[in-house]
Amino acid sequence: MIDQNTQLIGESPAWLSAQEHVSRVAPLERPILIIGERGTGKELIGERLHFLSKRWEGPFIKVNCAALSETLLDSELFGHERGAFTGATEQRKGRFELADGGTIFLDEIATASQQVQEKLLRVVEYGEFQRLGGSRVLTTNVRIIAATNADLPAMAEAGEFRSDLLDRLAFDVITLPPLRARRGDASLLADFFARRMAIEMGQDFPGFAPSAIAAIEAHDWPGNVRELRNFAQRLTHRSMVMTPGEPVVFDPAALDPFESPWRPQTSPGKPVPAPKSSSLQVSDPGRIDPSVTADFQAQVAAFEMRLIDEALSWAKGHQGQAADALGLTYHQFRGLLKKHDYGKKPGKPKDDEEGTPLSGTPRPAM
Repeated sequence: MIDQNTQLIGESPAWLSAQEHVSRVAPLERPILIIGERGTGKELIGERLHFLSKRWEGPFIKVNCAALSETLLDSELFGHERGAFTGATEQRKGRFELADGGTIFLDEIATASQQVQEKLLRVVEYGEFQRLGGSRVLTTNVRIIAATNADLPAMAEAGEFRSDLLDRLAFDVITLPPLRARRGDASLLADFFARRMAIEMGQDFPGFAPSAIAAIEAHDWPGNVRELRNFAQRLTHRSMVMTPGEPVVFDPAALDPFESPWRPQTSPGKPVPAPKSSSLQVSDPGRIDPSVTADFQAQVAAFEMRLIDEALSWAKGHQGQAADALGLTYHQFRGLLKKHDYGKKPGKPKDDEEGTPLSGTPRPAM
């Protein structure tokens, strides 16, 4: 069954559209290609395709093509005869034999060698293959689902991937959206992972502070769901140990567990990578990338909500005192709360009237 530790969670239109695509093609007895960045859930989608198909009672066999050398991958997929290579002391069945009647999931298919690709083409086309070192033709009834984060059409054009194999694998192609394109899903996933961490710690999860939710949504998550899961669990653990019972606030240090003033520097003689520039590069001053503008607005919102969190915590939830601490009038402060729907997220403190505590223990004056 699908791993319950990493469920298919999301409500964004881009994610729901991908799930609908999966549901449409799952019943088909044809190869499917899944394309997506690392950490977008390609293996989970492969499992969903299998368990929604007519083969759901059959085996679901997974192979990571990038983890094995050419000879070992050949042996892993198609099996080998005794004496086929050094160390082959007995006959061994391959994954295609074991997956007969079910589905085989080929992850990182772009890394397969030309020789393996040729044998895969034969399986896709005729359901036939030979064990490594053998001459007998074997048959199998397997549905192939392949996945990659590479640009296979470009690789085929460059002669790095067989175009005829690509044609047959790509009966239909499911392209998964990265997390940065799934607006609202990052905070849903973070909440799910954080609650599982709290259960592991034997505590109740106090929820994320609104500023943390805004910061999570503003981050682009280059590692997608895998990176978000590690961050959410790391942040939750740190927060619940250091400030138990308080809403979890965003801590940029949790993004990089290696961050430390005592972190060893690059070895002598090795070039030090140039730091990434955070300045906006505009080739045409009259035009600005809309995605940059959207990210700027998200960062500003996250910063404003972090200030609100800190002010309310210092003022023990008293909105008038929090407004004074920020140098705002009470009505300006209330306007900020309304602007960000502060306290109206599920599981977060309510935005009550003036004087009603909205946050936890006080912090030092700002």
